[in-house]
Amino acid sequence: DVYSLDFPDDSFDVVYGHQLLQHLGRPVAALEEARRVLKPGGIVAVRDADYGTMVHDPHDPMIDRWLELYHELARHNGAEPDAGRRLGRWVAEAGFEDITTTTSTWTYTSSAAVEGWRALWSNRVLQARMGRSLTEEGFASKVEVAELAAAFDRWAAAPHPFFAFLHGEVLARKPREVASG
Repeated sequence: DVYSLDFPDDSFDVVYGHQLLQHLGRPVAALEEARRVLKPGGIVAVRDADYGTMVHDPHDPMIDRWLELYHELARHNGAEPDAGRRLGRWVAEAGFEDITTTTSTWTYTSSAAVEGWRALWSNRVLQARMGRSLTEEGFASKVEVAELAAAFDRWAAAPHPFFAFLHGEVLARKPREVASG
């Protein structure tokens, strides 16, 4: 349980979370728990995607629709798909200092990367929980879900497909001294 880690206070030099906070309803509470288990001066390192920065070519309106539905479903579930841009603020709210925020990109252009991205999202919308949730929660019909998967297949089959997006990254420290209140 990320909100109640089974470790004593001041246990670790580093706490790392990759693609985690975007899925949580209370990311600041999770970061506060990370701060609790960090030793004074310890480092928190977090990295999350920012779905709002996703771009693709060739353009397909159904991939735009997939992104819109992903945002709607994630927020319906209490998550934040654009977490990457919020990490610095969340880390500050959790009581960390010496905050450094950077970004990096994931870019899918090689044959293997394109096929991996296509398969990931085609499968997620057709066979995994995401597709079931879209229909069960009334966000999309089964026909539309199938069209979303087909859009990723079309994108991957196009000459020179491109897909990219930012990740927010934050390094910060747990304060060495706790201010007396």
